[in-house]
Amino acid sequence: MRTVKKIFARWETFLVLFLVLEFVVFGAANPKFLRTNSIMNALVNYISVCIVSLFVTMVLITGGIDIQAASIIGLTSIIEGVLWSDAGFNIWLAVLCAFAAAALCGALSGFCVAYCGVQPMVMTLGGSFLFSGLALVVSGMSATPAYQGISGFPSKAEDGSFVDFRFLGKGNIAGIPSQIVIYLLLIILCVWILHRTKYGERLYLIGVNQQAAEYSGINTRATIMSTYVLSALSAAVAGTLLTSNVNSAKADLGGGYTLAIITAVVLGGTSNNGGKGSILGTVLASLIICFLRYGLPLCFGVSTQNLDLYVGVILVAVVLGREIAGRRMISGLFRKLRKKTA
Repeated sequence: MRTVKKIFARWETFLVLFLVLEFVVFGAANPKFLRTNSIMNALVNYISVCIVSLFVTMVLITGGIDIQAASIIGLTSIIEGVLWSDAGFNIWLAVLCAFAAAALCGALSGFCVAYCGVQPMVMTLGGSFLFSGLALVVSGMSATPAYQGISGFPSKAEDGSFVDFRFLGKGNIAGIPSQIVIYLLLIILCVWILHRTKYGERLYLIGVNQQAAEYSGINTRATIMSTYVLSALSAAVAGTLLTSNVNSAKADLGGGYTLAIITAVVLGGTSNNGGKGSILGTVLASLIICFLRYGLPLCFGVSTQNLDLYVGVILVAVVLGREIAGRRMISGLFRKLRKKTA
């Protein structure tokens, strides 16, 4: 009985129930919502947010925050496009260079936060402007006008299947879109890192008490810096997949993802004060937001212009309900304790 109570007391359990409720409501309103292809397409369209939120979770667990990842998505995309189209690089060498640039961006912000004591919010806000500006500078080096985007990446074989670079965004593996397969592999990787390695333990310890973690022999500064590098690399993965999917490299790809990423992480139960969070919670929250954005227009005719309003209202109501329920549980425990001591 206690085990059942513990399960239902977990925030992840509520997220699972909410996700199931989405499928029940949307599926009843419009059976097209339950089609496998439709569900996969919806997830593919939101996969960049899902991927980046996995690694931003690690940043928040340490007590930091990262709002520059969306800018790195665009920077990665345009670097790949310019190096391939204008500099004549092999596409995979261009991707490697873009990943290196993203890692340097993350290292710069991580170094300023960990070693220079700059507030994470301030540093990553400045980083978002800096890296967006760099993306525009790189875009200006291309012969292709910025508004058009660089296209024509290596794409199809003679049989019409997507190959080479385009396979990342448009290919299929055993009937599953390649982007979803990559996402599943990254989930497994993140769960292993956070819950099966000493590195993951260090992240939680730093988030709970950085000074105590330092006294226990953990190099807290290097560890904190590494989370920003990982977050930047995840943005590079998202930028590469997005570029491959839409067959266009632009400096502003992913420009509107910042709030969506942070929302997915916080809604998943990761504390912005550090020391608490899980990959499972982030994954569930990402899926909830993804299918809300897919289901509301399809099933209830919500305009895409007003979509953020409806999604925001629902998510605020969910979080508010969680806080109210949590306080009632706490007050109930105090009442029981008082009765026992009386």
